[in-house]
Amino acid sequence: MYQLGGNALFISSADSQMGRGEPVKDTARVMSRYVDGVVVRTFGHGIIEEFAQYSTVPVINGLTDMHHPCQVLADIMTVVERKGGYKGLKFAWIGDGNNMANSWIEAASILGFELKLACPKGYLPDKEVLKEAKLRHGRVELSMGVKEAAKDADVLTTDVWASMGFEKERKKRLAAFKGYQINSEVLALAKKDAMVMHCLPAHRGEEITEEVLEGKNSAVWDEAGNRLHIQKAILESLLTG
Repeated sequence: MYQLGGNALFISSADSQMGRGEPVKDTARVMSRYVDGVVVRTFGHGIIEEFAQYSTVPVINGLTDMHHPCQVLADIMTVVERKGGYKGLKFAWIGDGNNMANSWIEAASILGFELKLACPKGYLPDKEVLKEAKLRHGRVELSMGVKEAAKDADVLTTDVWASMGFEKERKKRLAAFKGYQINSEVLALAKKDAMVMHCLPAHRGEEITEEVLEGKNSAVWDEAGNRLHIQKAILESLLTG
């Protein structure tokens, strides 16, 4: 926001009236009178939906347990930079069917690219998100096999096995996700010029190996840098119309 010539305020839950028990809808209506837009980063997706319902200014999802659209937009921007576009490409998601997986499914069904997801049983993407993708006739396929998902992929992407809010399940998840890793063997199944992405922070040796993260196919650092630029685009689009 500063780079666009505006001002930004950071308010934590402890510093807001919500931290003192004020209803979300009340905070949304008051904040709407003070600012031109709001970015909400929270856990429960219902919180941001309620905030948006009562806000009179644009509300941007900075992250919830259900979706992470700002990150996926940065990822797609990185693909466009490196590949010239996303049409005709095959994307593979390997790992947890978390908020990132949900947003990848949503993006694939809206933009029309092919997406295969390899997720362990019990850690699949949200059923409603998959249902909506099917209604849009999205080219989204759930595959239980990592090799099947990675085969001939143009883009391989993943995330940590225990996302924000699920840290207490770490030990259980380490066992469940064994084999759901992007490593040199999995990368060899994809196309030679395949891109590897990770939204960071990464746990080297778990969902991705050091070799792949630091390798020539990795687009992780450009992906991280594009978070800054795509957020400026989102802000400009929503605040200027």
